[in-house]
Amino acid sequence: MKITGSVHKYGSNVDTDVIIPARYLNTTSHAELAAHCMEDIDKDFIQRVKAGDILVAEDNFGCGSSREHAPIAIKASSVSCVIANTFARIFYRNAINTGLPILECPVAVKNIKAGDRVSVDFATGAIKNETNGKVFHAAPFPESIQKIINAGGLLNFIKA
Repeated sequence: MKITGSVHKYGSNVDTDVIIPARYLNTTSHAELAAHCMEDIDKDFIQRVKAGDILVAEDNFGCGSSREHAPIAIKASSVSCVIANTFARIFYRNAINTGLPILECPVAVKNIKAGDRVSVDFATGAIKNETNGKVFHAAPFPESIQKIINAGGLLNFIKA
């Protein structure tokens, strides 16, 4: 699977409370979660994000509580991928379980700016900054994890 999108960039320690604030956790509607994605850290995010866009962040993305709502909100807001230096471990697994592609690649994070166009090849881990032509390589997920993500998450994978 390959994707291309524009970058929305954030710093370190973006926690699940700013990805999807707790006041919205009483809904199971993915569309409602998406409507409030990132609003406590980036009030205009949901107006700017376009289908296929990519989040890029520094260290410990998704720290905080273990809610699955966070990767669901990101995915439902049409974000196609999150690239970070590191992810909080529970967010990392929740992203896989919900079918949100994520990659750890510090050198890419360092060389990608907000607004850049970036393409990602999940099979190889290649990340290309289409804006400046630089190519970076993240470790791709093993085939078994790629199958879960390609199915749209663990439940869809099991159903299939």
